[in-house]
Order: sequence, then C-alpha cells, then structure tokens
Amino acid sequence: MKMQVSSYGLFCCILGIFLTLVFVNGCNKSDSTPKFTVIYNNELQAKHATQSEESVRAKKYKVAFVSKIAGIPYFDVAEDGAKEAAKDLGIELISSGPQVADAEHQIEIVEQLIREGVDAIAIAANDPKALIPVLQKAKKQGIQVITWDSDTLPEARSFFVNQVDYEAFGRHQMDLLATLLNERGSFAILTSSTTAMNLSEWTKWIRKQLDEYYPKMKLVEIRSNNEDMEEGYKLSLDMLDRYPDIKGIIGVGSTSPPAAAKAVQERGKTGEVKVIGIASPNLMRKYLKEGVSQVISLWSPKKLGYLTVYMVKQLLDGEMAYDGQEIPNVGNIRIKGDVVIMGEPIDFTKDNVDDYDF
Repeated sequence: MKMQVSSYGLFCCILGIFLTLVFVNGCNKSDSTPKFTVIYNNELQAKHATQSEESVRAKKYKVAFVSKIAGIPYFDVAEDGAKEAAKDLGIELISSGPQVADAEHQIEIVEQLIREGVDAIAIAANDPKALIPVLQKAKKQGIQVITWDSDTLPEARSFFVNQVDYEAFGRHQMDLLATLLNERGSFAILTSSTTAMNLSEWTKWIRKQLDEYYPKMKLVEIRSNNEDMEEGYKLSLDMLDRYPDIKGIIGVGSTSPPAAAKAVQERGKTGEVKVIGIASPNLMRKYLKEGVSQVISLWSPKKLGYLTVYMVKQLLDGEMAYDGQEIPNVGNIRIKGDVVIMGEPIDFTKDNVDDYDF
C-alpha cells in the first residue's frame, strides 16, 4: 500500500513540475510563437480580385478593325466611329481593309494581324465560310474574334455586332418598293456581293416577303457588282436595256443604289423606274432630291463602328453584353442569341435627307 501511494505521489509531483516549466517557458518566450501564413481571407481575396480587375482594365489593348473593302464612304464613316471609341476607351486601333472585296485578301490581312499579336480582331466578313480557318487560328493564339456588319458562321467568332435584324430589314425593303409600285410590276435586285452574309440574308428576306405577300410583282434578275460602283452602273444599264418594262431596282449594299440611280437617270427613266435600297444619305442626296430615288434606308455606320469597338473592349475586360444595355453615343442595344443588334434603320427621303451627314 505504501509503495503504491509513494509512486502515485511521485508521479503527481513530476507532472506538476513539468506543467509549471511549460507555462513559465511560454510566458518568457512569447516572441518565438510560430508564424502562420493566411491561406484564405475574404478581405484579402476581394482586394486581390479588385487589383486584378484594375490591372486588366488598365491594359492598353491593341484591336484590329477590319472592313470589307477600303476606300468606300460607308466603311470610312464606320472607321471614324471606331476611332472615336478607341480614343474614348484608351485602345490602340489598327484599321484595315482590302482593296478588293473578297475573302482571300481578308485572309492575308488576318494572317498579318496574327503575326502582329493583336488582342482582338473585329471583322466585317466578305465570306461566311472561307474566313473560318484563319479566324479559328487567331482564336487558338488567344486573340478574341468578333464580326461586325457582315457575319461568319458562329464557330469563327464570339459574337456578331449586327446593325439591324436581317429579317425585319429585308422584309421592309420589299414593302417599300411594293408601296411605290402599288404592289404590281417587275423589278430587279442589284447587290454589292453574293457572298457577304448580311447582303445575302437581306436578299433572302426580300424574296420571302415577295413570295408571301405580293403575287402581282415579279423579280426578274439579281446581279452583283462586287462592291464596285462603276460595275454596278454598267450592270444597271444592261438590266434597263434587257428589261424595258422593269418598274424598280432594289440596291442591296451601299454601292448599289447610287449605281442604279445613275443608270436610271442616264436612260431618261426618272420616276418611271423606282430606285430604293441600302446606302448612305450623302451618296444618295442628289438622287433623292431630283426624284431619281424615292427612299433609301440605312443606320448610322459611325455608331456601328463605335459600338463594335465598345463591344470588343467589354469582351477583353471579361464582360458580356446584355439585352437593353445602354451604350454611350449609340443607345440601347438588343441581344438575340449570340448577336448584338444596334437598333432600327432610318428611311431617308428628299424631305429628311439634309438632316443627316454621313
């Protein structure tokens, strides 16, 4: 019994001494407390995220703005809008466009832009399919790709900045001509391209509206001038000679209505053959005032250029557009799937054409 008690007491004594030493040692050496690294903290995470976002926004992006063709008024004005947006947003803008409106020349331009290491390419495509391989090559190298004015197939880009809804605009053109012709008579279409998706889509919906609603009207021919106004003029003269009873020409593309109007005026058929279509007011002002053309439709190409660059900047910042979003200097946009729609077109007549300068 004594042995057990003594052992127990000795154990308690040793334990007490040990604990006392640990306590004293802890009090005397508080400066040796281990240093721990914080691996997660809401405040730090938020601060780092904010710094990261600010770093992205502070970067000066290099953006390429590629037109269908260089040197025609429509794309010149669109480029002005793009330059204005680039200045407002602190972007380095590279503007480019081929001398000939075809996919081959645009492919060469995109290849060069890839070599230059741009951050993004916004392109008005001359062909919806032919540009796919080179644009996908750009995407694989980390370059953001969007289309504007004229689209590619969806796999080649992130989204498309469209000036107007294809269907609504095409049907509207057919309705305008039908009203002028009292829904009867033959007409022709002069398009600026048979490969550009926007022109092809508008033409498709013109024909669909014709088939559905105007049985007494007839489309006699569709001709293409390849974005060449002089070629369009010659083609229009030929159609007027080939179809002497023709009552109207719809010009699809900015170079087509002025070409058709010049031919109609030269053949002495002002008022007899109606000329409508898609062109800028500056190109058509003379013909509208002289009664050669009755109405022309378009949107602001300057706003379209501005919107395109604004959308590119937003994409590079990791943000996506949303339906009803208000864009400075443009207005509220609509979103339809992977398409950004700028707004409604404007119809220009002799009465309002002087209100616009583009």
